[in-house]
Amino acid sequence: MSRYVIDKAKLDENIEIIKNKAGVPLIGVVKGNGYGFGICELTKILWKHGVNTFAVTEVTDVSILREVVPDADILVMRSTCVKEEALIVAQNGCIATIGSLEAAEVMNDTAVELGVTVKCHLKIDTGMGRYGFMPSQVEDAIKCYKFSNLKFIGAYTHFSSAFRNSELTKVQLTMLKDTMKQIEKEVGEIGVIHAANSPALLNVEDVCLDSVRIGSAFTGRVITRSKIGLNRLGSLEAEVVDVKTVPAGYSIGYNGLYKTKRETKIAIVPIGHYDGFGLAKEKEIYDFHYVLSVFKRFLKKQQMYVRINGRMFHVIGEIGLSHTAVDITGSDVKAGDLATVDISPLLVNPRIERIYK
Repeated sequence: MSRYVIDKAKLDENIEIIKNKAGVPLIGVVKGNGYGFGICELTKILWKHGVNTFAVTEVTDVSILREVVPDADILVMRSTCVKEEALIVAQNGCIATIGSLEAAEVMNDTAVELGVTVKCHLKIDTGMGRYGFMPSQVEDAIKCYKFSNLKFIGAYTHFSSAFRNSELTKVQLTMLKDTMKQIEKEVGEIGVIHAANSPALLNVEDVCLDSVRIGSAFTGRVITRSKIGLNRLGSLEAEVVDVKTVPAGYSIGYNGLYKTKRETKIAIVPIGHYDGFGLAKEKEIYDFHYVLSVFKRFLKKQQMYVRINGRMFHVIGEIGLSHTAVDITGSDVKAGDLATVDISPLLVNPRIERIYK
């Protein structure tokens, strides 16, 4: 049976490295099932490290967090105009993200109906193009502070290219600061201001402001030029379930696309597409270099590997839903030996058990 294994001691080390690097309070971003590490498990560990504010994008995660850390602040990073979602935010005492006048109206109406005051963070769109008021919409943003049952305790933006464009990131930071100065002149206290995410913290200087939002950096799997020593965490594990030897010219896997060139010893590993193995996140930037890399991969198919007993072995044949064949010719690999693959936690099926060692 496959499982996703995380070294807890190294995760603890990552968290402390990030805390020291930031120098300001962390907002623990645990969206996407805790970046694939398990929302409950990662949240508990962050709480023990002194993180007391968490952020999610799905309102369905709110009830989970309330069970795990009932006293924590929860920022819902979604400016929503959907009444049902606003109800969940208000009923659970979360911090709402307000990125439009309509979202402010819906949240305020909901708060009035419930007889509560909802804490809010204003969202400024400095170039991501999703939620938030553009700097040219300062007057509309200021109107949000006048709603009777909304209490603004902060504001933030989201950097679009901190992993590759530090100059653009600095421009976005300046836009946020300038916009909030204009708002502050009109409304007074604006609360906590935050902008930096994991790539920004690790790649761009002087972006931390009052707090930073960290998610992927905890896993050690983040695009960075920084050399602060984060541990790359997480591996998919399972025991070899069978070993067999086949003759030369034997077809392996679906469609018979792979044929052995010699007598071949094969290990069967119960890991496949269902677990997340062999899947890939498509690159979001389709520039010349990306197109060239795709062409190169077409000419020479990228080889997949599985580690068994500390040694890397080639995957042969098409990866199946639940099984993978591995060429172990010349080795002493046997059924029951531990097989591991390096895979992003975001690709691992949420139903696969997360184990902290």
